[in-house]
Amino acid sequence: MHILILGSGGREHTMAWKIKQSPLCENIFVAPGNAGTNTIAKNVNIGVNEFDKIKALVIKEQIDLVIVGPEVPLVNGIYDYLKADPITEKVGIIGPSKTGAMLEGSKAFAKAFMDEFNIPTAAYQEFKLSQLEEGYAFIDQSNIPIVLKADGLAAGKGVLILNDKSEAKEELKKMLEGKFGDASSSVVIEEFLSGIEFSVFVLTDGKDYKILPIAKDYKRIGEGDTGLNTGGMGAISPVPFVDQVLMEKVEKRIIEPTIKGLQKRAYDYIGFVFIGLIKVDNEPYVIEYNCRMGDPETQVVLPRIKNDFLEMLKTTVNGELSSIEIEKDKRSASAVILVSGGYPEAYEKGKEINGLEKIANGLMIHAGTKDKDNKIVSNGGRVLASLAFGNTFQEALKYSYSNAALVEYEGKHYRKDIGFDL
Repeated sequence: MHILILGSGGREHTMAWKIKQSPLCENIFVAPGNAGTNTIAKNVNIGVNEFDKIKALVIKEQIDLVIVGPEVPLVNGIYDYLKADPITEKVGIIGPSKTGAMLEGSKAFAKAFMDEFNIPTAAYQEFKLSQLEEGYAFIDQSNIPIVLKADGLAAGKGVLILNDKSEAKEELKKMLEGKFGDASSSVVIEEFLSGIEFSVFVLTDGKDYKILPIAKDYKRIGEGDTGLNTGGMGAISPVPFVDQVLMEKVEKRIIEPTIKGLQKRAYDYIGFVFIGLIKVDNEPYVIEYNCRMGDPETQVVLPRIKNDFLEMLKTTVNGELSSIEIEKDKRSASAVILVSGGYPEAYEKGKEINGLEKIANGLMIHAGTKDKDNKIVSNGGRVLASLAFGNTFQEALKYSYSNAALVEYEGKHYRKDIGFDL
């Protein structure tokens, strides 16, 4: 099979690494890719939203399967675009239609979906700029903390949790007036849920589904979950506090009605459903949906799948997912993210990375890297993910951290406390 992966992060490097192990794999192309994917696949200098160029590549290289890594091309309709052309309509695509991707593309859309199908989530209300005074009144009658969410995609930065009602009103006004661009032209004000979060990933062929390994990620830049939100500073799988009883609740109350809801609404949805969950007094509630695999969770989820990953995806696009069973590695996996100095605010790129050849008892997944003058340099906020296995998550983290210490580049930073709350 000829495979095209869209994206350039740690998620896409992990996917390419996993697919490369399949005997079904002939060629892998990654657009645009990074220095890590460049060692196991062919990078193609095409952006994830350059749909015409993507289609031309699919035709030229006789691509059998397109795997869409990030959310933006899905929300922008890459699935619909390729399916609309008779030349590319039969190409397999892992990722939903533009309408299905609205589960991630609009917080209000996702909330209405959960309401319709009785999926447990925090109480909420949506406001536009013309409803600013109503928004103020809603804040006045709300308990603190108050959660403000930009309705659209805001690169993980569109969620604010505030402990002061006056500040919440100020931020609501700023958001509705364009703090996050078009993403916050509509804002969801949500009830704050206190608990511990975890991530569930489901693969669906539109009819059936399979639950992938569970993960927990860490979003804040600072130790003890302090400081600004990031795209993710680390992850572990499995999650110690997610037992069989909790997972039965998740499957019955959340996963099953989600898949049935997608079917009832007749969405074209073939691919991954990420469900961000919070455990409140041993009950699961949905925080958010994503229409693709998470990052950095992919770096610990895929390595724990013992199946031929490409065969799984082929079975999915063929509508035969019910025929397979997911085999999971019993070991724990951990990923510690190495970021650029200053991230998630302003940071410099182009810092030479050394020490990658020293890695042992693990794997260094590339995210924000590129090849330059026969050197590997930083090219993003999140630069690398130090992946390792262990009999426990503590043992896995020991190896992740020892390898993280071996890599050197100017401004390197990583959290030293992944898993601290478990």
